[in-house]
Amino acid sequence: MPEYTDHFGPEGLRTRGTVLVVPGRGETRAAYARFGRRLASDAYRVRVVDAPDIDAGDLTGSLAGFGTQLVEALEGTATGDEVVRPVVVVGADSGAAAVAALLGQDTAPGSWRPEAVVLAGLPGHAAAASGTWDQELDVRTFCPAHRTTLTQDSEVRRGSLREAVPEALLAAAFGNKGNGNSDHPGADTDTDTGAGADVPTLILVGDEDPLADRAALARTAKSLPRARFSVVRGGHHDVLNDLQHRSVAAEVVTFLETLRNELTPVIAVRSSAW
Repeated sequence: MPEYTDHFGPEGLRTRGTVLVVPGRGETRAAYARFGRRLASDAYRVRVVDAPDIDAGDLTGSLAGFGTQLVEALEGTATGDEVVRPVVVVGADSGAAAVAALLGQDTAPGSWRPEAVVLAGLPGHAAAASGTWDQELDVRTFCPAHRTTLTQDSEVRRGSLREAVPEALLAAAFGNKGNGNSDHPGADTDTDTGAGADVPTLILVGDEDPLADRAALARTAKSLPRARFSVVRGGHHDVLNDLQHRSVAAEVVTFLETLRNELTPVIAVRSSAW
């Protein structure tokens, strides 16, 4: 039986939506406890699943299995017979790539389809120079609390950021046509955004993330009809869990609330000195 980590909103408040969180390479569900608690405190039902297992030799089958995993996880959040909507899937690192790729699959399970997705730290083709654990931590985060969480978690797979994300998965995530062997995902101006093109998408990346291809992310965001591309100043690869985690969580909550308001921002700034 699959295992999940659940976070519930304050007692007595109406649940405002359901969020599924998908970790990335080497991570466990424990890495997203702080993020999950923060979203739950704003009355969202949060469930963290295990990182997807992607077989580069069978991308279609792997994505189908991942889609089934999300369907089952979502069904388990239902109160009575109803899943609280909107449903938003938040993916990090390879989890973000799997979420984006699954959205582009015509064969994706129809019942898993979310109202929106958040893609955090979506990797490009760069490999991290993370020969030691301290070097890998420097790529991931400068947040002392998160570094401690990762270091003390015996199930974290150290050295995982040295493992390349499957080329075909990156090509599918960035919506590239062709065989997925481009040196730079998203570099082709002719993109096929696939079945998930109409899903509102928040793309988050740190401006000090050495694994990110920010130019490709910008092109991908422009190719989508309903996308927001947010760059976190000073942010590293684990952008949901870096020093700026409060501001990043606020950006996610703002996205969730805007989604509930038919993508109309709840607050419009008329004048500001900064």
